[in-house]
Amino acid sequence: MPSPVNVVVIIAVVGYVVARQFQARQFSGNARRMLILPAVLAVMALENHSLIDHRHQATAVALLVVGVLVEVGMGCVWGFTTRIWRDENGTIWAKGTKATAFAWVGMLLVRVGLIALGSALGVASGEGAILLSLAALLLVRSAVVTWRAREISPAYRFPVAG
Repeated sequence: MPSPVNVVVIIAVVGYVVARQFQARQFSGNARRMLILPAVLAVMALENHSLIDHRHQATAVALLVVGVLVEVGMGCVWGFTTRIWRDENGTIWAKGTKATAFAWVGMLLVRVGLIALGSALGVASGEGAILLSLAALLLVRSAVVTWRAREISPAYRFPVAG
């Protein structure tokens, strides 16, 4: 896939995810649905010829692994900073918080730092690494939110006898 298309996909996915994150949304808990976008991004990343700079393979792989691990960590942070609640009808809702916004800013700064480090080491940074990292981020965030949502006690419309 040509590089400009990947750049547009990255910008569109990030824009879509950020815009939706800060709106209260019903939590569906559909496992297939939470896997679709990360799977598509991972396939795009693995098909990308710029995933690893072949002139500096070891350094490129190290930066890729660090980048993916950072995004996994940020996915956990993002998942735990998302507010999750059950309304009076028993419907589970999720919405990003101010802490979520700070997590996004931190994640972007780390990503820029990794790109700068790669550049300083002479490693070409391709969009394949960003696509793979974004896939890991979204997958982990969805897993954390799903796990947290399943831990919420059911809402009762009237007091429980006991």
